[in-house]
Amino acid sequence: MKSYSVVFTPEAEEQLAELYRYIADNASPEIAERYTGAVITFCEGMRSVPHRGTRRDDIRPGLRITSYRRRTVIAFAVDADQVSHHRCVLRRQGL
Repeated sequence: MKSYSVVFTPEAEEQLAELYRYIADNASPEIAERYTGAVITFCEGMRSVPHRGTRRDDIRPGLRITSYRRRTVIAFAVDADQVSHHRCVLRRQGL
């Protein structure tokens, strides 16, 4: 089985930090750490099964959209050997 590398764009990394801050402010730092860690683990799990979600070539060629626990939208692209995460935002924030 092929294994893909997984990368987060600087924008996705900043959005994950924003997600952490939002949850920490509205719940607790412990919950924020657990949730954002789980989102990252979910994204890293695309190493072995990268073609998840819905293709959205109408937005950008090669773009795929999926979600984590129906709350966090993840926009990513898959090329020959890499999964690039472009956005990770709460649904209420929008893409």
